[in-house]
Amino acid sequence: MLIALPFIMVAAMFGLKGGNFIYRICKLWAGSWYITVGIWHKEIYEALHYKTKQYIFVGNHISYLDIPPAILSIHQPFRALGKYEMVKVPVFGWIYKATVVLVDRRDSEKRARSVRALKSALAKGVSIFLFPEGTFNETKEPLKDFFDGAFRIAIETQTPIKPILFIDTLDRLHYKSIFCLTPGLNRVVYLQEVSVNGLTTKDVPYLKEKVHQLMDDGLRRYRTY
Repeated sequence: MLIALPFIMVAAMFGLKGGNFIYRICKLWAGSWYITVGIWHKEIYEALHYKTKQYIFVGNHISYLDIPPAILSIHQPFRALGKYEMVKVPVFGWIYKATVVLVDRRDSEKRARSVRALKSALAKGVSIFLFPEGTFNETKEPLKDFFDGAFRIAIETQTPIKPILFIDTLDRLHYKSIFCLTPGLNRVVYLQEVSVNGLTTKDVPYLKEKVHQLMDDGLRRYRTY
């Protein structure tokens, strides 16, 4: 983090191109860290994926380790939505603030500002990434209920959704403690994209349920619940 920090701080001053460069730095950081701790990254594509196409990526959220595989797996420029509380972590918080669109769910005005920032990124040709569960899934089910945000933005901007699954992050780093990191395989599964063509905001519940079912089925194929 200390090595990456000055490069990220400088890049943050150069707008869109600087933001894209920050994510390239983070890819190097994540890859180097994986080697150091003995984690190996694997991508599984269950459907065709177009690395030049713009998407709203959505993933399951169950570990602090969910972000590194997202950074390594998404090969087009993107911006992630992240919770505001993480900026309080020393050093990491500075990097986090420079790389994500922050959201404070306790404040409706700040939530609206985050949505505008995500739409602005899409308008500039940059994909976005969200955890539709909002927080860690600490249930015995593959997924928690989804919030509407990602699906409403997808319909309003007519941007297809690309679900991705983090299969092994719970085994590598359990949400109960940051001191239980274990080496091993860390798989990311790309599912089929979900089109929003012709959908209106009235279809948000339908779209949300469709993606939830797709991801739930996918997680059950790779893990036992």
